[in-house]
Amino acid sequence: MIGRLLLAAVWVLAAGATAAAERPAKDYFSLIDTPSREAAAAIGSYSRGCLAGAVELAQDGPHWQAMRLSRNRRWGHPLLISFVEELAAKAPGLGLSGVLVGDLSQPRGGPMSFGHTSHQIGLDVDFWFRQMPQERLSPEAREDYAFRTVLNEEKTDIDPDRLTDGFAGLLREAARDRRVARIFVHPVIKRALCAFEAPDGERAWLSKIRPWYGHDAHFHVRLNCPLSARACRGQRPPPAGDGCGAPLDYWFTPAPYTPDPDAKPKAELTLARLPERCRALLSAP
Repeated sequence: MIGRLLLAAVWVLAAGATAAAERPAKDYFSLIDTPSREAAAAIGSYSRGCLAGAVELAQDGPHWQAMRLSRNRRWGHPLLISFVEELAAKAPGLGLSGVLVGDLSQPRGGPMSFGHTSHQIGLDVDFWFRQMPQERLSPEAREDYAFRTVLNEEKTDIDPDRLTDGFAGLLREAARDRRVARIFVHPVIKRALCAFEAPDGERAWLSKIRPWYGHDAHFHVRLNCPLSARACRGQRPPPAGDGCGAPLDYWFTPAPYTPDPDAKPKAELTLARLPERCRALLSAP
């Protein structure tokens, strides 16, 4: 483990500070498999930052199982670890056997070699839209256990056998948590949640449920920056209202995504574009 940390540090030294700063940051952060030994700190923004003093989520808990263990993305700020454990504990009361937890962050956060743009500061986590199996999955089984959509074949509506009231209730519980900034789901799922009848009739929680494509097999929870975390850059609160009706209609027009065939791919996120403290974190003990 330490060997990979040393390798990342050697790369920086060998290339020289200026040259190293222009290399893709994911080449460094994806190599490191241990957290730094310091107080926990979310540094930078969700899509341009890093994580000091990360804590690892246990691969098994009373009401959760972590998936795709080989990725080593079970790290987060202590605030996130507590949130995952507490939300999972609510699952049985909602009719779910438990939750399957996907990616959190890397041991020192930062950009990943594949799969996410955000998840960089230890405040993002993915939950699968599948209940935890009654039997514990082996580490090997967790690598290829099916990651499945909750939409119908035409992707025009939900499959009610998969997106159950239990999952709607879990999303409501997550959104009502003060620590949560946003929850990303597919627009079709957001539309279904707009029709969900919460037991108390309260709908303010829906404002945090934000439509975004690619979130039909999991939902992505993003926490607010911890209190007094000066190095963490959060987001503005979601717009007022429940986000249903006219604001949601936009997502069912051609407007959200009309790819430009001539558009150039975005430039890689380099070390130079990360907060200075993130570069120092690469060689921290």
